[in-house]
Amino acid sequence: MEHLKEYHMRSIFKSGFHITVEGPLPPDRIAALSFHPDLDAFRRPAEQQEALMEIAGLPEGRIIIARERETIVGYITFHYADECERWSEGSMADLIELGAIEVADRYRSLGIGKEMLLTAFAGGQMERYIVFTTEYYWHWDLKGSGLSVWDYRKMMERLMQTVDMTWYATDDPEICSHPANCLMVRIGNKVPLESEQQFDRVRFRHRFMY
Repeated sequence: MEHLKEYHMRSIFKSGFHITVEGPLPPDRIAALSFHPDLDAFRRPAEQQEALMEIAGLPEGRIIIARERETIVGYITFHYADECERWSEGSMADLIELGAIEVADRYRSLGIGKEMLLTAFAGGQMERYIVFTTEYYWHWDLKGSGLSVWDYRKMMERLMQTVDMTWYATDDPEICSHPANCLMVRIGNKVPLESEQQFDRVRFRHRFMY
């Protein structure tokens, strides 16, 4: 399957900030930018920047970033699921994971997450894919946001609904381990029926769960 990566860019002018949202970006462009030190939710900032470069170099990998001047202040990653996860079991070429979304603390009130998602899906470039994301409460910044686990869940659902991602049921043990965890999915309008059926088999290992 050939993965077409169509570059898009948009700007945010809000609260005295001028933020550029763009992507998908190639590895060399990501390497040329600075990386905000508060982008440390998943690993150290320098290591996270290296991880973004690696993902950007994958055939299916996509990195959308938000930057203030030449400093990355937010990003979204898209890639195939890790081989150790159930979502890779079907070896589906058209099943892509929205793996991470992060915005530096002082920029979180600017709507950057929404703009990055809209950029990622712009031009219909994701219509050939089933895009999914797994939301786990232990990844959420409950302390920094001041939100309860349920309010944070609602916030994440609203964010993903920006690009028509919706809640899907699954019997995945990690997702089922806490009621706030969830699986959200968007099935593109060019995805064949057989891929939808294969995804159903990946979501559920036990028939009685249908």
